[in-house]
Amino acid sequence: MSARTYRAASARAHTCAEEEPAALIPEALGAIERLVALDASHGATAAVPAVRETLRRIPQLSGVPARLRGHDRDLLAALAELSEVIGWILFDAGHYRRARRMNARALALAELCGDRATARLTLLNHSMLETHTGRPKAALEAAARVAGPRPLPALVGSLVLVRRAHATAMLGGSREAVALISRARSRFLDGASPNDPPWAWWIDRTELLGHEGWVLSRLRAWGRAVPLLYEATTAPGPSYRHLFTAELLSALVRARAWAEAEELIAQVAPRAAGIGSVRTTETLGATAVRLLARPGAPSNLRDAAAFLLESLPAGTGGPDPLAPRNHPA
Repeated sequence: MSARTYRAASARAHTCAEEEPAALIPEALGAIERLVALDASHGATAAVPAVRETLRRIPQLSGVPARLRGHDRDLLAALAELSEVIGWILFDAGHYRRARRMNARALALAELCGDRATARLTLLNHSMLETHTGRPKAALEAAARVAGPRPLPALVGSLVLVRRAHATAMLGGSREAVALISRARSRFLDGASPNDPPWAWWIDRTELLGHEGWVLSRLRAWGRAVPLLYEATTAPGPSYRHLFTAELLSALVRARAWAEAEELIAQVAPRAAGIGSVRTTETLGATAVRLLARPGAPSNLRDAAAFLLESLPAGTGGPDPLAPRNHPA
Protein backbone atom coordinates (compact mmCIF):
# COMPACT_ATOMS: atom_id res chain seq x y z
CA MET A 1 0.00 0.00 0.00
CA SER A 2 1.42 3.41 -0.94
CA ALA A 3 1.66 6.24 1.58
CA ARG A 4 -1.09 8.09 -0.28
CA THR A 5 -3.39 5.04 -0.22
CA TYR A 6 -2.62 4.46 3.46
CA ARG A 7 -3.47 8.06 4.34
CA ALA A 8 -6.71 7.80 2.37
CA ALA A 9 -7.68 4.58 4.16
CA SER A 10 -6.84 6.11 7.53
CA ALA A 11 -8.93 9.16 6.71
CA ARG A 12 -11.91 6.96 5.77
CA ALA A 13 -11.58 4.99 9.01
CA HIS A 14 -11.40 8.23 11.01
CA THR A 15 -14.52 9.48 9.24
CA CYS A 16 -16.39 6.25 10.07
CA ALA A 17 -15.34 6.54 13.70
CA GLU A 18 -16.93 9.99 13.92
CA GLU A 19 -20.04 9.25 11.85
CA GLU A 20 -23.46 9.33 13.44
CA PRO A 21 -24.90 5.87 14.15
CA ALA A 22 -27.53 6.26 11.42
CA ALA A 23 -24.78 6.83 8.84
CA LEU A 24 -22.86 3.74 9.94
CA ILE A 25 -25.79 1.40 9.38
CA PRO A 26 -25.72 1.53 5.54
CA GLU A 27 -21.92 1.27 5.71
CA ALA A 28 -22.18 -1.97 7.70
CA LEU A 29 -25.02 -3.39 5.61
CA GLY A 30 -23.14 -2.63 2.40
CA ALA A 31 -20.06 -4.40 3.77
CA ILE A 32 -22.17 -7.46 4.61
CA GLU A 33 -23.51 -7.61 1.07
CA ARG A 34 -20.05 -7.27 -0.48
CA LEU A 35 -18.41 -9.85 1.78
CA VAL A 36 -21.17 -12.43 1.37
CA ALA A 37 -21.04 -12.06 -2.42
CA LEU A 38 -17.24 -12.39 -2.47
CA ASP A 39 -17.31 -15.45 -0.24
CA ALA A 40 -20.03 -17.19 -2.25
CA SER A 41 -18.43 -16.54 -5.63
CA HIS A 42 -14.68 -16.72 -4.96
CA GLY A 43 -14.25 -18.24 -1.50
CA ALA A 44 -13.11 -17.02 1.88
CA THR A 45 -9.46 -16.41 1.05
CA ALA A 46 -10.50 -14.00 -1.71
CA ALA A 47 -12.67 -12.15 0.80
CA VAL A 48 -9.95 -11.67 3.45
CA PRO A 49 -8.52 -8.45 1.91
CA ALA A 50 -12.04 -7.00 1.90
CA VAL A 51 -12.37 -8.01 5.55
CA ARG A 52 -9.20 -6.08 6.39
CA GLU A 53 -10.51 -3.04 4.55
CA THR A 54 -13.84 -3.30 6.37
CA LEU A 55 -12.09 -3.41 9.74
CA ARG A 56 -10.15 -0.27 8.79
CA ARG A 57 -13.26 1.54 7.62
CA ILE A 58 -15.42 0.61 10.62
CA PRO A 59 -13.25 0.81 13.76
CA GLN A 60 -16.29 0.01 15.93
CA LEU A 61 -15.68 -3.61 14.89
CA SER A 62 -12.38 -3.61 16.76
CA GLY A 63 -13.36 -1.88 20.00
CA VAL A 64 -14.76 -3.33 23.20
CA PRO A 65 -18.41 -4.24 22.47
CA ALA A 66 -19.57 -3.15 25.92
CA ARG A 67 -18.58 0.43 25.09
CA LEU A 68 -21.32 0.47 22.46
CA ARG A 69 -24.01 -0.23 25.05
CA GLY A 70 -26.86 2.25 24.70
CA HIS A 71 -26.22 2.91 21.00
CA ASP A 72 -28.93 2.61 18.38
CA ARG A 73 -30.30 -0.94 18.29
CA ASP A 74 -30.27 -1.10 14.49
CA LEU A 75 -26.61 -0.10 14.47
CA LEU A 76 -25.70 -2.78 17.00
CA ALA A 77 -27.63 -5.37 14.98
CA ALA A 78 -25.83 -4.38 11.77
CA LEU A 79 -22.44 -4.55 13.50
CA ALA A 80 -23.33 -7.92 15.05
CA GLU A 81 -24.31 -9.35 11.67
CA LEU A 82 -21.18 -7.95 10.03
CA SER A 83 -19.03 -9.45 12.80
CA GLU A 84 -20.70 -12.82 12.24
CA VAL A 85 -19.96 -12.68 8.50
CA ILE A 86 -16.34 -11.73 9.18
CA GLY A 87 -16.02 -14.55 11.72
CA TRP A 88 -17.30 -17.04 9.16
CA ILE A 89 -14.86 -15.82 6.48
CA LEU A 90 -11.90 -15.93 8.88
CA PHE A 91 -12.87 -19.49 9.82
CA ASP A 92 -13.13 -20.74 6.26
CA ALA A 93 -9.91 -18.92 5.38
CA GLY A 94 -8.06 -20.80 8.12
CA HIS A 95 -7.62 -17.93 10.61
CA TYR A 96 -9.12 -19.90 13.47
CA ARG A 97 -7.95 -17.84 16.44
CA ARG A 98 -9.14 -14.61 14.83
CA ALA A 99 -12.43 -16.28 13.92
CA ARG A 100 -12.97 -17.18 17.58
CA ARG A 101 -12.42 -13.57 18.60
CA MET A 102 -14.80 -12.24 15.96
CA ASN A 103 -17.45 -14.79 16.93
CA ALA A 104 -17.19 -13.60 20.53
CA ARG A 105 -17.61 -10.00 19.34
CA ALA A 106 -20.64 -10.91 17.22
CA LEU A 107 -22.26 -12.65 20.19
CA ALA A 108 -21.58 -9.71 22.52
CA LEU A 109 -23.05 -7.21 20.05
CA ALA A 110 -26.06 -9.44 19.36
CA GLU A 111 -26.74 -9.73 23.07
CA LEU A 112 -26.53 -5.95 23.50
CA CYS A 113 -29.34 -5.43 21.00
CA GLY A 114 -31.30 -8.63 21.58
CA ASP A 115 -30.63 -10.00 18.08
CA ARG A 116 -31.31 -13.67 18.76
CA ALA A 117 -31.15 -14.67 15.07
CA THR A 118 -27.57 -13.45 14.62
CA ALA A 119 -26.55 -14.92 17.97
CA ARG A 120 -27.87 -18.32 16.90
CA LEU A 121 -26.06 -18.26 13.56
CA THR A 122 -22.83 -17.24 15.28
CA LEU A 123 -23.12 -20.09 17.78
CA LEU A 124 -23.77 -22.57 14.97
CA ASN A 125 -20.71 -21.30 13.09
CA HIS A 126 -18.68 -21.48 16.28
CA SER A 127 -19.80 -25.06 16.88
CA MET A 128 -18.48 -25.98 13.43
CA LEU A 129 -15.20 -24.20 14.16
CA GLU A 130 -14.78 -26.14 17.40
CA THR A 131 -15.46 -29.45 15.64
CA HIS A 132 -13.04 -28.60 12.85
CA THR A 133 -10.25 -27.78 15.31
CA GLY A 134 -10.74 -30.99 17.29
CA ARG A 135 -12.85 -29.72 20.19
CA PRO A 136 -16.10 -31.72 19.91
CA LYS A 137 -17.19 -31.14 23.51
CA ALA A 138 -16.89 -27.38 23.03
CA ALA A 139 -18.81 -27.79 19.76
CA LEU A 140 -21.67 -29.48 21.62
CA GLU A 141 -21.67 -26.70 24.21
CA ALA A 142 -21.94 -24.02 21.50
CA ALA A 143 -24.78 -25.89 19.78
CA ALA A 144 -26.62 -26.28 23.09
CA ARG A 145 -26.57 -22.50 23.60
CA VAL A 146 -28.70 -22.01 20.48
CA ALA A 147 -31.82 -23.24 22.27
CA GLY A 148 -34.17 -20.74 23.91
CA PRO A 149 -37.38 -20.78 25.93
CA ARG A 150 -39.41 -21.57 22.81
CA PRO A 151 -39.00 -24.44 20.31
CA LEU A 152 -36.46 -23.67 17.59
CA PRO A 153 -37.67 -22.88 14.06
CA ALA A 154 -37.48 -25.88 11.72
CA LEU A 155 -34.36 -25.01 9.72
CA VAL A 156 -32.46 -23.69 12.74
CA GLY A 157 -33.37 -26.83 14.67
CA SER A 158 -32.19 -28.97 11.77
CA LEU A 159 -28.81 -27.23 11.71
CA VAL A 160 -28.39 -27.66 15.47
CA LEU A 161 -28.90 -31.40 15.00
CA VAL A 162 -26.30 -31.41 12.20
CA ARG A 163 -23.73 -29.71 14.43
CA ARG A 164 -24.47 -32.13 17.26
CA ALA A 165 -24.16 -35.10 14.90
CA HIS A 166 -20.67 -34.07 13.75
CA ALA A 167 -19.39 -33.53 17.28
CA THR A 168 -20.98 -36.73 18.56
CA ALA A 169 -19.42 -38.72 15.72
CA MET A 170 -16.01 -37.32 16.64
CA LEU A 171 -16.58 -38.47 20.22
CA GLY A 172 -17.33 -41.99 18.99
CA GLY A 173 -21.08 -42.01 19.56
CA SER A 174 -22.00 -43.89 16.40
CA ARG A 175 -25.64 -44.71 17.07
CA GLU A 176 -26.40 -41.29 18.54
CA ALA A 177 -24.70 -39.49 15.64
CA VAL A 178 -26.73 -41.46 13.09
CA ALA A 179 -29.91 -40.74 15.03
CA LEU A 180 -29.08 -37.02 15.19
CA ILE A 181 -28.39 -36.66 11.47
CA SER A 182 -31.56 -38.63 10.68
CA ARG A 183 -33.56 -36.27 12.89
CA ALA A 184 -31.92 -33.32 11.12
CA ARG A 185 -33.08 -34.68 7.76
CA SER A 186 -36.62 -35.24 9.04
CA ARG A 187 -36.75 -31.77 10.57
CA PHE A 188 -35.61 -30.25 7.28
CA LEU A 189 -38.22 -32.19 5.32
CA ASP A 190 -40.90 -30.62 7.53
CA GLY A 191 -40.17 -27.40 5.61
CA ALA A 192 -39.20 -23.91 6.71
CA SER A 193 -41.31 -22.32 9.41
CA PRO A 194 -42.48 -18.68 9.49
CA ASN A 195 -40.08 -18.11 12.38
CA ASP A 196 -36.96 -19.23 10.53
CA PRO A 197 -34.53 -16.29 10.16
CA PRO A 198 -33.59 -14.86 6.75
CA TRP A 199 -30.08 -16.30 6.99
CA ALA A 200 -31.49 -19.86 6.89
CA TRP A 201 -32.04 -19.66 3.10
CA TRP A 202 -28.87 -21.70 2.42
CA ILE A 203 -30.02 -24.71 4.48
CA ASP A 204 -31.24 -26.79 1.56
CA ARG A 205 -31.37 -30.42 0.47
CA THR A 206 -27.81 -30.37 -0.87
CA GLU A 207 -26.47 -28.98 2.40
CA LEU A 208 -28.20 -31.73 4.36
CA LEU A 209 -27.03 -34.45 1.95
CA GLY A 210 -23.43 -33.30 2.23
CA HIS A 211 -23.46 -33.18 6.00
CA GLU A 212 -25.20 -36.55 6.31
CA GLY A 213 -22.55 -38.10 4.08
CA TRP A 214 -19.79 -36.36 6.04
CA VAL A 215 -21.11 -37.61 9.39
CA LEU A 216 -21.38 -41.16 8.04
CA SER A 217 -17.83 -40.85 6.72
CA ARG A 218 -16.63 -39.91 10.20
CA LEU A 219 -18.26 -43.16 11.35
CA ARG A 220 -16.49 -45.17 8.61
CA ALA A 221 -19.82 -46.05 6.97
CA TRP A 222 -18.30 -45.63 3.52
CA GLY A 223 -21.02 -47.46 1.59
CA ARG A 224 -23.65 -45.00 2.81
CA ALA A 225 -21.41 -41.92 2.94
CA VAL A 226 -19.98 -41.92 -0.59
CA PRO A 227 -23.28 -41.75 -2.56
CA LEU A 228 -24.53 -38.88 -0.40
CA LEU A 229 -21.29 -36.92 -0.70
CA TYR A 230 -21.20 -37.56 -4.44
CA GLU A 231 -24.71 -36.19 -4.88
CA ALA A 232 -23.83 -33.12 -2.80
CA THR A 233 -20.70 -32.42 -4.85
CA THR A 234 -22.48 -32.60 -8.20
CA ALA A 235 -25.19 -30.08 -7.28
CA PRO A 236 -24.59 -26.37 -7.98
CA GLY A 237 -23.96 -24.19 -4.95
CA PRO A 238 -21.73 -21.61 -3.25
CA SER A 239 -17.95 -21.87 -3.20
CA TYR A 240 -17.68 -23.23 0.33
CA ARG A 241 -19.39 -26.46 -0.74
CA HIS A 242 -16.13 -27.54 -2.35
CA LEU A 243 -15.58 -28.94 1.13
CA PHE A 244 -17.96 -31.79 0.34
CA THR A 245 -15.72 -32.71 -2.62
CA ALA A 246 -12.72 -32.84 -0.30
CA GLU A 247 -14.62 -35.04 2.14
CA LEU A 248 -15.71 -37.30 -0.74
CA LEU A 249 -12.09 -37.82 -1.77
CA SER A 250 -11.13 -38.58 1.82
CA ALA A 251 -13.94 -41.14 2.07
CA LEU A 252 -12.96 -42.80 -1.22
CA VAL A 253 -9.34 -43.13 -0.12
CA ARG A 254 -10.25 -44.51 3.29
CA ALA A 255 -12.60 -46.98 1.58
CA ARG A 256 -9.77 -47.96 -0.81
CA ALA A 257 -11.92 -47.06 -3.81
CA TRP A 258 -8.77 -46.37 -5.81
CA ALA A 259 -10.26 -45.92 -9.30
CA GLU A 260 -12.94 -43.51 -8.08
CA ALA A 261 -10.38 -41.56 -6.05
CA GLU A 262 -8.09 -41.18 -9.06
CA GLU A 263 -10.99 -40.02 -11.22
CA LEU A 264 -12.00 -37.41 -8.64
CA ILE A 265 -8.43 -36.13 -8.31
CA ALA A 266 -8.33 -35.71 -12.10
CA GLN A 267 -11.39 -33.46 -11.82
CA VAL A 268 -10.22 -31.49 -8.78
CA ALA A 269 -6.50 -30.93 -9.37
CA PRO A 270 -6.77 -28.60 -12.41
CA ARG A 271 -8.90 -26.14 -10.42
CA ALA A 272 -7.34 -26.73 -6.99
CA ALA A 273 -5.28 -23.53 -7.04
CA GLY A 274 -8.48 -21.48 -7.24
CA ILE A 275 -10.24 -23.07 -4.27
CA GLY A 276 -10.85 -20.27 -1.79
CA SER A 277 -11.57 -22.36 1.31
CA VAL A 278 -8.58 -23.25 3.47
CA ARG A 279 -10.69 -25.87 5.23
CA THR A 280 -11.12 -27.53 1.84
CA THR A 281 -7.49 -27.30 0.77
CA GLU A 282 -6.37 -28.58 4.19
CA THR A 283 -8.54 -31.66 3.75
CA LEU A 284 -7.40 -32.22 0.16
CA GLY A 285 -3.77 -31.79 1.17
CA ALA A 286 -4.08 -34.17 4.11
CA THR A 287 -5.68 -36.80 1.87
CA ALA A 288 -2.94 -36.42 -0.75
CA VAL A 289 -0.24 -36.81 1.90
CA ARG A 290 -2.04 -39.88 3.27
CA LEU A 291 -2.08 -41.42 -0.22
CA LEU A 292 1.62 -40.75 -0.79
CA ALA A 293 2.42 -42.56 2.46
CA ARG A 294 0.22 -45.58 1.70
CA PRO A 295 2.24 -48.38 0.04
CA GLY A 296 -0.92 -50.31 -0.88
CA ALA A 297 -2.23 -47.53 -3.12
CA PRO A 298 -1.63 -47.98 -6.87
CA SER A 299 1.37 -46.08 -8.21
CA ASN A 300 -0.75 -44.10 -10.67
CA LEU A 301 -2.98 -42.95 -7.80
CA ARG A 302 0.05 -41.88 -5.78
CA ASP A 303 1.25 -39.94 -8.82
CA ALA A 304 -2.16 -38.27 -9.01
CA ALA A 305 -1.94 -37.42 -5.30
CA ALA A 306 1.47 -35.80 -5.85
CA PHE A 307 0.01 -33.75 -8.70
CA LEU A 308 -2.90 -32.68 -6.48
CA LEU A 309 -0.52 -31.62 -3.72
CA GLU A 310 1.51 -29.55 -6.19
CA SER A 311 -1.68 -27.95 -7.51
CA LEU A 312 -2.97 -26.75 -4.14
CA PRO A 313 -2.22 -23.23 -2.87
CA ALA A 314 1.14 -22.84 -1.13
CA GLY A 315 1.28 -24.05 2.45
CA THR A 316 -1.19 -26.90 2.01
CA GLY A 317 -0.32 -30.42 3.10
CA GLY A 318 2.03 -31.83 5.69
CA PRO A 319 0.72 -33.31 8.95
CA ASP A 320 -3.03 -33.70 9.04
CA PRO A 321 -4.30 -30.27 10.21
CA LEU A 322 -7.66 -31.73 11.16
CA ALA A 323 -6.26 -34.13 13.74
CA PRO A 324 -7.46 -35.46 16.08
CA ARG A 325 -9.98 -37.33 13.93
CA ASN A 326 -12.25 -40.02 15.28
CA HIS A 327 -10.99 -42.63 12.81
CA PRO A 328 -7.46 -43.71 11.91
CA ALA A 329 -5.84 -43.11 8.57
